[in-house]
Amino acid sequence: MQIGKTPKAARAAANAQSVQGTPTEKKTGFRKYLGLTFLIGFGFFTMGLMDPLYDTYVPIFLGKYIAQNKTIGAIMTLDNIFALFLIPIVSAWSDNMRTRIGRRMPFIIVTLPLTALCFAYLPYAAAISLAAIIVTVFLLNVFKQSARGPVVALMPDTIPGEYRSEANGVINTMGGIASIIGTIGLARLMDVDIVLPLLGPTKDRLSFPVAGLLVILSTIMVFAFVREKNRDNVTREERVPIMKSINAIAGQQDKSALYILISLFLWFFGYQGVLPFIGKYSVEVLKTSTGTASLAAGMVGVAYAIFAIPSGYVAHRIGRKRTIRTSLAVVATLLVIVTFHGPLTEKLGLSPKMALYSFWALMFLFGMFWVSIVTNSFPMLWQMATYGNMGIYTGLYYTFSQAAAILSPPLSGTIIDLVGYRGMFVFCAICMLAALLVMGKVTRGEPREDANGQINN
Repeated sequence: MQIGKTPKAARAAANAQSVQGTPTEKKTGFRKYLGLTFLIGFGFFTMGLMDPLYDTYVPIFLGKYIAQNKTIGAIMTLDNIFALFLIPIVSAWSDNMRTRIGRRMPFIIVTLPLTALCFAYLPYAAAISLAAIIVTVFLLNVFKQSARGPVVALMPDTIPGEYRSEANGVINTMGGIASIIGTIGLARLMDVDIVLPLLGPTKDRLSFPVAGLLVILSTIMVFAFVREKNRDNVTREERVPIMKSINAIAGQQDKSALYILISLFLWFFGYQGVLPFIGKYSVEVLKTSTGTASLAAGMVGVAYAIFAIPSGYVAHRIGRKRTIRTSLAVVATLLVIVTFHGPLTEKLGLSPKMALYSFWALMFLFGMFWVSIVTNSFPMLWQMATYGNMGIYTGLYYTFSQAAAILSPPLSGTIIDLVGYRGMFVFCAICMLAALLVMGKVTRGEPREDANGQINN
């Protein structure tokens, strides 16, 4: 069953095949779309640039006014809470938008510059009062999460279905590069202590206005060079109420879309249980300095940037489902090794420095296979969508992933309190194995399928 498909939409469905790619496009290969995908990736670049700086420094800003970490943590969940509600709503809204510049672009050119302004102002708000920073954080997350859905949905709107794993690899690479720029490059600007016109004193501030400027420049790049395709004749005939499309996903005879959503909830449930505590683990267990505590997550980011594109090509060759399930099995195995990393390094007689390097190596391997999961799961969902409801699928992806991000850290923190950090890695490994089992039930979403699950020759 195709979501939103009615007998009246038969002719529209034939036209919609252009979304999946024509035989001529397939013969040309993904290279034809590589430049366009990189340009679309500038939208994703903005998120990758802001997120690590936000996660690292906003808790420090809040710590000037709030003593309790649980209160700081509650404020830090605002982005995930807003994402849970705003991304599917705005994504679906953009599905039905019709303007001269496209259906996604109006949201992008309004919300991303507003996001940049709020982000640039964060450290200045922190210097004023607690109320100022909370208001700024609130507005930042409203604008940022409103932008995220249209930014991500722009790619499947533009790139044929057969090449979306490769394209998703490109935009994930852009996000990984942005993360490296933010954590390794811009973060160092926090130590620059000068006075600049308009900006004033730069100590503990400069990274944010510079990042905000880069976000605005990236938005200009997307608007100037990416042209959305006009398919009004397709989408207007296929348009159905939003809730009907969402309910149809669960009501389909083939449950592949639902199983993918459950699987991605499980693997993000595990991942988000480790992510907030990996720096703390580095300091308290591996005895790193505060400055090098971020390098464990940094190894994941470097692997993410390197292997995002290759993982898309691998999935195109051997299949998305097989790539994801293999990667889930490897990630679960790596997590078991990490669980016993301390005893193993002691038994092998490794020095503390070598033990730390081996842990970073394991994190790099984790990132290499983790990106294969993330890069290929989104295109599997998109492959089952039509042009008219692409934004709804995008929104559901973020709904399930952000729900995991909200629910997992408290549970993982409780496990750490009860049994220690090793329990955190076991918890994550169990989630990955559960996702592996659920993914076994998926039967659709491969590169050469259309929205009905039929193979395109």
